[in-house]
Amino acid sequence: MSSKQGEPLVNGRDGLALAMLPVEGSPPVEWRIEDALVPYEAALAFMDERVAAIADGKARELVWLLEHPPVYTAGTSANDRDLVEPGRFPVVRTGRGGQYTYHGPGQRVAYVMLDLSRRQPDLRRFVAALEAWLILTLDAFNLRGERREDRVGVWVRRPDKGETVEDKIAAIGIRVRRWVTFHGVSLNVEPDLSHFSGIVPCGVAEHGVTSLVDLGLPVTMADADIALRQAFEAIFGPTVSSAGT
Repeated sequence: MSSKQGEPLVNGRDGLALAMLPVEGSPPVEWRIEDALVPYEAALAFMDERVAAIADGKARELVWLLEHPPVYTAGTSANDRDLVEPGRFPVVRTGRGGQYTYHGPGQRVAYVMLDLSRRQPDLRRFVAALEAWLILTLDAFNLRGERREDRVGVWVRRPDKGETVEDKIAAIGIRVRRWVTFHGVSLNVEPDLSHFSGIVPCGVAEHGVTSLVDLGLPVTMADADIALRQAFEAIFGPTVSSAGT
């Protein structure tokens, strides 16, 4: 809890061990980047197949980086009242945790398919590790990302907008099947931020949304991908590149 009114909550996840390295002898995580936009439904179908293969020991763990055409997605906790403009973009209900979010061009989505039975079967620790991954990625651009106890994701303070103002720059929504994770994280590099106005992002109405470019950082998607990979390897272990689908 906070010690003074208006201060951010102290985050209990800060005390968790963040590294989730695989057991010794595990193969590197496959790292795949798509050049073209991937329809959201196609990504869901691919993840279903890949998660089953990982759980059966027939495929490597995978981090899949892509962009989607504009879409609103509803997690298992989504409230219909948070869909402000239902006719604006397609709406897809999905089995990931969380509420409504937006995906679209300029946002780097990273679907994380890891076998926690080879690492640490602890979902709270896994979420903390994902947050740490994003925070370390932002640190590469001299940007301080922060956790909040009462909301998942990564936030940046906006003193230019007011002393207590903060915006969300990265979202997290996961699902686990047979201890294999899927869905993952999204980092706002240069999306059209007006597209978030059709929903209440993640059910949080009192805070805004920002991006790296909105904050004045001339970061390209390729720059973000390099920083994401370096930070991922520091927390989750080595990766190996593969071609997109």
